[in-house]
Amino acid sequence: MSSELITLFMFASMLLLMSTGQRVFGVIGFVGTAAALLLWGKGSSELPFSAAFQVLNWFPLITVPFFVFMGYMLSESGIAGNLYRMFHVWFGGVRGGLALGTMGLMVLISCMNGLSVAGMAIGATVALPELLRRGYDKVMVTGVIQGGSSLGILIPPSVVLVLYAMIARQPVLQLWLAGIVPGLMMAALFCLYIYIRCRMRPELGPALPAEELAQITTAEKLKLLREGILPLVIFGTIMGLFMTGVTSLVESSAVGALLATLAALVTGRLSRKVVEDTTRNTLAVSCMFLWIILGALCFSAVYDGLGAVRAIENILLNTWELDRWEILILMLLSFVVLGIFLDDTAMLVIVAPLYIPLVVSLGFNPIWFGVLYTITCQIAYITPPFGYNLFLMRAMAPPEITLVDIYRSIVPFFFLMVLSMIIIMIFPQIALWLPGLYTGR
Repeated sequence: MSSELITLFMFASMLLLMSTGQRVFGVIGFVGTAAALLLWGKGSSELPFSAAFQVLNWFPLITVPFFVFMGYMLSESGIAGNLYRMFHVWFGGVRGGLALGTMGLMVLISCMNGLSVAGMAIGATVALPELLRRGYDKVMVTGVIQGGSSLGILIPPSVVLVLYAMIARQPVLQLWLAGIVPGLMMAALFCLYIYIRCRMRPELGPALPAEELAQITTAEKLKLLREGILPLVIFGTIMGLFMTGVTSLVESSAVGALLATLAALVTGRLSRKVVEDTTRNTLAVSCMFLWIILGALCFSAVYDGLGAVRAIENILLNTWELDRWEILILMLLSFVVLGIFLDDTAMLVIVAPLYIPLVVSLGFNPIWFGVLYTITCQIAYITPPFGYNLFLMRAMAPPEITLVDIYRSIVPFFFLMVLSMIIIMIFPQIALWLPGLYTGR
């Protein structure tokens, strides 16, 4: 059987088993092990399991539970809620100011957690009811929360980029630095869209009444500013320690978890329930990532052993005679299609054994490709009919927001994300400038 047919069989089997509702890591690991047994007979099952043990020697993976713990501690303790109150006071006097403040909240939540689900939860439960009560257009603000929460997988400490680094064997710090400027650029485009739209149609995002703003004293504003900046100080501390070489990546993540716990303690928000909820959520997310990585390594070990990557590369370059940019666009489109049905981790481990070596052989920078991959994940998160963020919003939104409202709300943010990806493809230095600056210092 040729490498092409084996590739088709393995991926078709994986997608078929996933349609039954089985766990992603179980399906990936089973297909890899079963393929090894069928191809090479007894004893070949050691190949995927030996590859899986590589994860035990990859220390940066330890950062996942620490960063997830840090984000959940700040979220569960209510410290993240202070961020919204800060933006509410400081931006409320501008048309669309609360929507702009919500976008700022999403960016800072991204810096705290590294996952989109945390920003979605805080945005839907804290910001959305207040925005609706203030007369903001429900379709626009629903899109703001969905688009803003997707930034969590691009801005460091992105857990998705840690997983990509593990599979692509690239430095985590380089990927995090590469995600900063594109993430802030995308947030700026979102804010520009909100501002322009609210200037053109003030009824979509009315400013806070002048009499209400007059009741807020300068002392109260400064107090909210101090409380709201606390999470940002934590993030700045851990990144500063890491980038100056004072702490390693793992040590920085542990410092972040410790500072988040101390912040909850100092502010009087640390309780038994907060600790229990934080550790439970951290355990669930961390175990999910570990099992998926183990399954991915099992699968990729067999796939690499087949030489299938070279076979696919030969088809695309020689048989179909596609140039490297056409191949890259096809890969990104396939990410979007897969992301409609799968989450970011699942689709990465499914196609990573094929795409990442191909990207390198085509002469593209794998760090740059990691940023493009992450943006396609963001696009897939908000793409109907099965986008991940769409269903999270449906579960958390109040009854007056329908599924049709949710689908309509993401249209402008979808096109803004596509625009961001095109800009980064045309100007790769947007993603590579900061990693290059750090490497050359």
